[in-house]
Amino acid sequence: MPALFVGHGSPMNALEDNRFVQGFRSIVKTIPKPKAILCISAHWYTRGTKVTAMSQPKTIHDFGGFPQALHEFQYPAPGSPELAKATASLVPKTPVALDQSWGLDHGAWAVLTHLYPNADIPVVQMSLDRTQTPEFHFELGKQLEVLRQRGILIVGSGNIVHNLRLVDFQNMERPNHGFDWAVEAQNFVNQQLANGDYEKLIDYSRRGRAISLAVPTPDHYLPLLYVLGLQHQPDQLQLFNNELVAGSISMTSVRLG
Repeated sequence: MPALFVGHGSPMNALEDNRFVQGFRSIVKTIPKPKAILCISAHWYTRGTKVTAMSQPKTIHDFGGFPQALHEFQYPAPGSPELAKATASLVPKTPVALDQSWGLDHGAWAVLTHLYPNADIPVVQMSLDRTQTPEFHFELGKQLEVLRQRGILIVGSGNIVHNLRLVDFQNMERPNHGFDWAVEAQNFVNQQLANGDYEKLIDYSRRGRAISLAVPTPDHYLPLLYVLGLQHQPDQLQLFNNELVAGSISMTSVRLG
């Protein structure tokens, strides 16, 4: 099974028909139908590692200030307690809590609604442990690779460039609009992806001003490291939705395998 990192962008993408959601719809046509989905979302940032283990996860509206239609949106995919337990068992050196209270946040459903609009594939979310290093997250991704062999689609959801404090609200609709530092950061990451030089991506915090502006907090960046950890030979990487929006957000997405 391939794996995906998706730049999820605004939760409004759930309701819109734009070039990015068209990219999601196109890429899923290249992927066999999965038995289940494990999603690592930027929006479940916790102390410790958790997986959702309920049979029917709720749709979480973890935002404010958007139209009522978005707050009412539901993605009623079933959960999979079995996948949650199997995921925890794959990382015996990392305590993984079986969570009964979270659900699916917009990092998951705003994209999955375009990949699998019928919401008929079981979905489990895995949280990001905010106390751990980037290398920890990369190595944890490596340990999950066996799930690909079992027909599980692993989706990391975030944004490689994600600085909401510097969003250019005056140019939200301008195509492929990025500030100079955002273009530099995007080009740096894309070059390391092409080279397979993941050490530089793991050690991103030492890569200068552009990356520090692109990744002011780790939450939206770390899901990429999980997906890169899943790679094995002869997997290839394919970029899609490779654009910057509003000056300071990258929609760049990666198909692995």
